[in-house]
Amino acid sequence: MLLELIVENYAVVEQSRIRFQEGLNVLTGETGSGKSIVVGSLGLLLGARASAEMIRSGETRARVSAIFSIEPRPDVTALLTEAGIEDSGEGELIVEREITVNGKSRAFVANRPVTTAFLRQLAAALGDIHGQNEQQSLFNAQTQRNLLDEYARVLELRGQVGRVYSEWKKLGEKLEELNRDEQEKLRLLDLWSFQRKEIDEIQPKPEEDAGLEAERRILQNFTRLQESAAAAFALLYENPESATTQLRQALKRMDELMRIDESVAETSNSMKQAAVLMEDASYALRDYVGRLEGDPARLEEVESRLAALDRLKRKYGQTLQEVLAFRDDVARRMDEVENSAGHRAALEKQREALAEEYNRLSAELSRARTAAGVKLSKQVESELKSLAMGGTQFQIAVLQGEWTAAGIDQIGFLVSPNRGEALKPLEKIASGGELSRIALALKTAIGDADRHRGIPTLVFDEVDAGVGGAAAAAVGKRLKALSRTNQVICVTHLAQIAGFADHQYAVSKRERKGRITTQIEELGHEERAREIGRMLSGEHITPEALKQAEQLIQAGSG
Repeated sequence: MLLELIVENYAVVEQSRIRFQEGLNVLTGETGSGKSIVVGSLGLLLGARASAEMIRSGETRARVSAIFSIEPRPDVTALLTEAGIEDSGEGELIVEREITVNGKSRAFVANRPVTTAFLRQLAAALGDIHGQNEQQSLFNAQTQRNLLDEYARVLELRGQVGRVYSEWKKLGEKLEELNRDEQEKLRLLDLWSFQRKEIDEIQPKPEEDAGLEAERRILQNFTRLQESAAAAFALLYENPESATTQLRQALKRMDELMRIDESVAETSNSMKQAAVLMEDASYALRDYVGRLEGDPARLEEVESRLAALDRLKRKYGQTLQEVLAFRDDVARRMDEVENSAGHRAALEKQREALAEEYNRLSAELSRARTAAGVKLSKQVESELKSLAMGGTQFQIAVLQGEWTAAGIDQIGFLVSPNRGEALKPLEKIASGGELSRIALALKTAIGDADRHRGIPTLVFDEVDAGVGGAAAAAVGKRLKALSRTNQVICVTHLAQIAGFADHQYAVSKRERKGRITTQIEELGHEERAREIGRMLSGEHITPEALKQAEQLIQAGSG
């Protein structure tokens, strides 16, 4: 549920804070007062496209933020966790969007930066906006299919169909690759054969070059290593004045000291330990000198091997691991070419199995769509009766077509506003009022599915456009009924609908410091009566209009 919406420097709004409530929240105001700005700013928080034109004239940035109350849902928790957003445990979530004058925007959820794509994912748990533009989106075949699939709870099954279709299509592309021109295959085969043979003749091993480089450094510097090691050994142990000899003499002096003063015992022990370490180091140096061997033949062999490895790395990869990976890839390609008939038969068999699986899953999907289409059609017709369109026929056509990732079905919403007339595609309906009520009926019926998916807030932007009289009252009743299970926010210019509001907000333009700004304020009972009276009679509110407004409020609260 949307608890609070804060709008700053957006369109003609300088600053506004709106606290929404449960039930039916209605926004009213004169034409052009900025009622739809609330819907637009909320749309930004749900991932709508941002533009610098949205910023209030003279300002450098616009900011919209909201506090949502959300119920614990595994999918939402997983989505937030993946984005590094921790659940506060309070059941509330702060969402913010900022637009700068250069047209760029930044989004935050729980004070953590997120992408607009993430906002669109999160929107499924926050709210659903339905406005004039969305009515046009109902004409889109993909939108109609998505609505039916959501209602039928087959999105997971459709995902399985899509995965099988993708694998089937990939295997088809693979078969086409195997069927390329035979001369090209043979030309490539000769090249690959040469490349593999060249690598196999040298037989490189992973990281072999690093070991050879170290060995070459030793062989190249044999004389220097031998001289330095021998000199170090002589100074440490072998010479008459070596460090070892000097330390032994020092230890004898220490023994004489200890016979007189035992306080130097600790120092003497440290020197004895040093003598032991020095002897160990001396023996290690002696062994190292003994192991050193100058081998010009081995040096030539190492350099020759490194040169061969370098040639491979220049041609086939920066490292020997990459060279070996290239060799394996070449071998695989050669195997595919040399055994193309066997590969082709295996791929065709796999593709046939995938085709059977696709047929099975898509048939299951079609059956579920057909059953759900019949059920949803009846629900929409039932809703239309309550919206003063009792003679309207609504039918969801599920026809088989070509294979696609979404199945083999072509989905179409067909409508006949008057009995006896043929069913026609939804886009052929000319009346804006009829289209508005059909959209509301669909939203109400789909809303049952939305509640199961945990979408508590439904937003309607002048969905009542083009209707009036009894039809307007019917729309109001349906919105009221819908608000018992969902928070509903509705922008309207009809008094009949405003009368059903649980909470009404007036949107008005006022001049402040020589500039026009839009203000939004929640109305009390008397203020509601005057606002609804204005909607009925215009600028001059008559006593009769006020009396009728009171009647509408009383009837709407019943």
